[in-house]
Parts: sequence; C-alpha cells; structure tokens
Amino acid sequence: MDPKQEVKLSETAAERDLNDSLAEIYSIIITLDGLEKAYIKDSIPETEYTEICSRLLKQYKFNLSDDTVARSFIDLETFKRQWDIECPRATERLRVNLPATIADPSNSHPSTSNPHPSTTPSQPLASGSKILLATENFITFLDALKLNMLSKDALHPLLAELIQSVNEVTLEDFEGRPKIISWLIRLNGMRAQEELSEGEARELVFEMEGAYAGFKKTLN
Repeated sequence: MDPKQEVKLSETAAERDLNDSLAEIYSIIITLDGLEKAYIKDSIPETEYTEICSRLLKQYKFNLSDDTVARSFIDLETFKRQWDIECPRATERLRVNLPATIADPSNSHPSTSNPHPSTTPSQPLASGSKILLATENFITFLDALKLNMLSKDALHPLLAELIQSVNEVTLEDFEGRPKIISWLIRLNGMRAQEELSEGEARELVFEMEGAYAGFKKTLN
C-alpha cells in the first residue's frame, strides 16, 4: 500500500474495532520479524526469545479467531501484499507456529555451539517426571486420533504440547521427530474446524507411532 494513500477513518465502533485488530496484526508481524532477526544474531537470550515469540504467536492467533477480522485479513500473503511488507522470517515463524527453540532446539544458536562436537558431553538424563509427561502426551495424542478427534482445533494444541514436552527430555533429532514438526505445520495451515480425512488420520497415526518408538529409543 502506498504510504501516502489516504486511509478512510472508521465511521462505526465495529469498523474501529476491525481496524484496531488489523493494525495489531500488522504490528505483531513486524515485531516478530525483528525478534527472529535478533535471535539469529544471538542478540537475545533463548528463554526471552521463546517467551516473547510464544506470546506474539498467541496474540496473532487470538486476533484472527474473530470471524470478521479473519474475513478482512483473508490470508497472510494477501495481507502482506496489501500493506507492502515482506517479513520473510516472521512469515516462516507463523507458518510453523512454534518458536525456533521448540521447533528445532538442536540447532538453537549455532554460533554458540561447541566447536568440537566430538568432545561434546552426552546429554544428561531428563527427570522421570519429564519423561512421564512426554510419554503421556504421546499416548493422549494417539488416543485423540483413535477417538476420531480429527479437527485442527482439537489436534494442534495436543501436538504442540507433545513436542514441547519431548524437547524437555531430549534435543536429539530422533527418528520420527521431523514428522511431528511436519504435522504441526500441516495442521497449522488448516482452518480451525477443518478435519483430517480418514486417510490422513491413518497416516498421522502411523507416523506418530513411529515417532513414539523413536523417542523411546532415546531413553535406552
């Protein structure tokens, strides 16, 4: 959008609320892109990055939970074209819908990684409570699928909680872990009430059972 273009003022309370929400979404995208740049440059601690990024992602999702806002927003690419913004890092983060520290913790802040990987000490064993929680989250997710809970708004929160609990146990890129992230991205691209097909559900069960088996191998 041309910065010199005249913007029509809101005439009703509903229009003001809509414009406020769209302005907040714009601010979130710009802020998120700056946050990602700071994280890549190692200019922000991981814990702070994770907290801020998670909050921005939640605010973005909350704004778009309003049907009126969602209809006006259309989709991220349309919104970016309309307001003439690029923000590739924010675009990728919104596509994944998880902070980088959670989506790919093994690659967190590569600039500070051990320059001698062959001498890197083995990862300390996680507490029993964290292992139990991750195990329970795998079982809960698989049970949800077996109960035919196939919508995005049912599955995405469970899968996001699963990967976060798994990361508390191990940062190893075990067999099946990329499938978890792939399904998180896939579910994130669906509408809230949209459901997986029977074939997709069977594929998801198969791949999550494989990921569960891969996760358990890291505990041996």
